[in-house]
Amino acid sequence: MVTFTATIHKFEKQGEKTGWTYFEVPADLAQVLKPGNRKEFKVKGKLDAHPVKRISLLPMGGGLFIFVLNAALRKAIGKKHGAMVKVQLTEDKSEFVFNKDFMDCLDDEPTAIEFFQSLTGSHQRYFSKWIDEAKTEPTKIKRIAMAVNALAKKWGYPEMIRASQGKK
Repeated sequence: MVTFTATIHKFEKQGEKTGWTYFEVPADLAQVLKPGNRKEFKVKGKLDAHPVKRISLLPMGGGLFIFVLNAALRKAIGKKHGAMVKVQLTEDKSEFVFNKDFMDCLDDEPTAIEFFQSLTGSHQRYFSKWIDEAKTEPTKIKRIAMAVNALAKKWGYPEMIRASQGKK
């Protein structure tokens, strides 16, 4: 476990990372978490008093890693760029668990499950994470239906989102 205080930053212009809010995990602390590693890995712990799990630390070169704070995390800790956050992290070796209701519905649609299984693991997880992020049960049900229908049409996550927004 590593414990430190970090400043929350925001990328102004950084290619695909433009606009991201994050804090840095110094190289020496990243090496305590996962010695010898220079690739992305998952961590768990606390940001201030808020528990976190299965969050990726992303390598930035020179041994430095960043912890990206999405909108939900920023809201949970009540902080934005420029603020300080108390960080407690350890490596998270837990396996990803797919949304059970989603998987049960997929099992009832042979075309959808077959296409889903042909996708890479990261693309499969996009669907499940999106469903799990729903704040209400009706939204979760709607997202499961959208995902199963999209997969039955052999659409990936980006195609499904574009279609739901009326884009081709």
